[in-house]
Amino acid sequence: MQAAALPEGGQQPPFHLAEHAAMIPRRQFLTRTALLAAAPLAAAAPARAQDPTLRLVVGYPAGGSSDRVARIVADKLQGALGQPVIVENKVGAGGRISAQYVKNAPASQPMLLLANPAVMVVSPLVVNDVGYDPAKDFVPVSEVNSYVFGVAVSTAVPVKELPHLLAWLRANPAQANIGVPATGSLPHFFALMLGQQAKVSAEAVGYKGSAPLLTDLIGGQVPVAVDTLDSLLPQHEAGKIRILAVSSEQRHPLLPQVATLKEGGVPLAASGWNTVFAPKSMPQAQVDRYAALIQKTMQDADTQRLFRASSLDPVVASPAQTRQRLAAYRQQWEPVIKASGYRP
Repeated sequence: MQAAALPEGGQQPPFHLAEHAAMIPRRQFLTRTALLAAAPLAAAAPARAQDPTLRLVVGYPAGGSSDRVARIVADKLQGALGQPVIVENKVGAGGRISAQYVKNAPASQPMLLLANPAVMVVSPLVVNDVGYDPAKDFVPVSEVNSYVFGVAVSTAVPVKELPHLLAWLRANPAQANIGVPATGSLPHFFALMLGQQAKVSAEAVGYKGSAPLLTDLIGGQVPVAVDTLDSLLPQHEAGKIRILAVSSEQRHPLLPQVATLKEGGVPLAASGWNTVFAPKSMPQAQVDRYAALIQKTMQDADTQRLFRASSLDPVVASPAQTRQRLAAYRQQWEPVIKASGYRP
C-alpha cells in the first residue's frame, strides 16, 4: 500500500480524538483513551526510578547488636522518608568490608554506613592497609546510640563488689584472666584500660564472640569477663553471673543497684557507640537531609523505647556534635590501642 503523502514540513497533522471517535470501534476507542490518559503516569516513571532505595549498610551478621540498631533506625527512617530503606549486611574482616563497600558506592545508589569504633577507630590503627580513611572517605551523619561495658564474674568467684575483685585478682595472679568476646575488640582494649587504672596484672583472653565467653564464665572456666552490658545483662538477671561494675559516668538505669567503676575506686569511664556515616561522595544537601531525619527519628518515643528494650542507650546528635564526640573518643582510645601493640 502506498503511504499517504505528508503535508509541508514533514509532520503528521494533529490527531483530534473527537473527530475520529466515530471512525473506530467502541472497544478500540476506549483502549486508545486509556492509553492517552496513562501517558502522564508513564512519563513520570523515570523520575521515580532515579530515586533508588536507600541502603543502610552494617558490617555484622543479622541478629547481632549492630544489626538490631540498624533495623530500628531503617524502619523508622523509612517512615520519615516515605520510601524503602533496606538494611544490607556486608559481613567480614571485623566490619572493614562494609566500610570499603560504602566508600566505593556509586553516586547513583544512596548508601549510609552504620559503624562502631572497631571499624572507625580500632581497625585504622592496627591494620596496615585498611582500605579506607575514616576522616577522608566518610562524613559523620549522626550518632544513634551508645553502650557501656560491664565487669562480671563467675558465681564461683567469692566476691560481690569491685574492690574485692581487684584484691582477689592481685592475690591470685595465676587466675587473673579476663575474658573478652574477641581480641582486638573494644571490650579487649577496655580490659587493658581497666588493668592499667586498677594496677592489676591481668591477661585478656579473647573468645570468638560473646556466647562462648559467657558459657565459660558461667561454667567457671574464666573467672572474670568484660563485655557490653547488653550481652551480660540477661545472664546477670538469670543469676548465672554477677555484674560488679559498669563503665558509665553514672549508674546505669537498667542496673541502678550496680556501682560504676569510679564508685568502685577505679577512675575510669568509657563507652562505645553506633554512628551513621555517609560516603564523602554524597552531596552535602543529601547528607543534611538524612541527618535531620535521623535526629528526628531518634527523638521519637517509640524509637527510644526499642533501643532501651535492647539494653542500648539512644542518642540524639547533630553532625557537629557527632564530630566532637568522635574526636574525644579517639583521644581517649588511641593511646591504649597503640600501646597494646595489637595486630590482627
